[in-house]
Amino acid sequence: MLGGGSGCRNINLALSRTPARLTRIVPAWDSGGSSRAIRETLGILPVGDIRQALMTMAHGEKCAGNVVRMCNARLSEAADKRQLRTEFDFLADCRHSLLKTEPAPLSNAITRYLDVFRSRLPEDFDLGNGSVGNFILAGAYLAHDKDINAAISIFKGMCGIEGNVWPIAVASDVHLSARLSDGRVLDRQHLITTLTPSEPPAWIEDIWLTRASDSTVSANVEGNGPAIEAIHTADIILYGPGSLFSSLLPHLLVNGVVEAISANSRAKKIFVGNITDCAETRGMTLEAQLSTVLRLARTRSSGIVLTHVLSNRNFFPFPKRVGKFSYLQSGSLEEMCGAQGISVVSGDFEDLWRRGTHDGEAVARDLSKLAAC
Repeated sequence: MLGGGSGCRNINLALSRTPARLTRIVPAWDSGGSSRAIRETLGILPVGDIRQALMTMAHGEKCAGNVVRMCNARLSEAADKRQLRTEFDFLADCRHSLLKTEPAPLSNAITRYLDVFRSRLPEDFDLGNGSVGNFILAGAYLAHDKDINAAISIFKGMCGIEGNVWPIAVASDVHLSARLSDGRVLDRQHLITTLTPSEPPAWIEDIWLTRASDSTVSANVEGNGPAIEAIHTADIILYGPGSLFSSLLPHLLVNGVVEAISANSRAKKIFVGNITDCAETRGMTLEAQLSTVLRLARTRSSGIVLTHVLSNRNFFPFPKRVGKFSYLQSGSLEEMCGAQGISVVSGDFEDLWRRGTHDGEAVARDLSKLAAC
């Protein structure tokens, strides 16, 4: 499953409850939230998307142990720095009752990683609303010579997680940039995901990855070995759902990704259309989004990168909104996919109780049918 955070959550949860062996492949260019503060302070790979995907996997697999509870916790949000440091030290010094009930090797490992993380922080670092899971994962990353794959494997073992989560790249300095139709360049992911409507309207014309301070220069970014291997061996390669320009498309810019997708000739390659548009894709149809994916992928490989698309059935012949955004229109999806040899699976994929989000069980059922074909 190629994608970022909350858009994949419901489907991740549903697939985790099936016999499927699930691998999440997540971005390596997160620049927002507490993950941003840790990344900028310590100069490390962003861990927020990784931790979030691991916690979603744990929830889907019904891992409810003390370690999962701790990794899913956060420090106080509105508190002074002295209180926040007291909260952190309470955990790092193994005084929390959840840690005291765990076997010594496990509690010692957690407190070791928290202590490594603490030792690298400046005194004025703001711990407010910080994710304890981010702290532990970052500490493990630092303790194991900045080997994120080793840190993830250890984190999974501590939580009892069976599924896999890998960042698409392991370099610590990867960032995402975008050029808008009005000439502006947004040089970090969080600036792209928080785009606001403008008059006249501006849309994203181009994206690229950079590893340099100059955000206008595209850089080569090597793919993460376990992530590339997972693509090579998958029975189904799932694109999304999620934010097109900040969470999905950039994966295809990483060296080896499109090549691995093309080389896996036996896999179903399925794009899961979003239920609504978002700040990045306002006004784009599902047809336009697919065309963008195919256009980018084919600059790197002439092989087959997409075989199916899951499209939520739209019952209204006019634009209709849910919250801030409109339901995603299909456009000339059937015609475009027919010309490209892509099968369209149309269904009722919206959650009945949470409008604008996917019904993970409904998507998982159709994926199971496709896998059996």
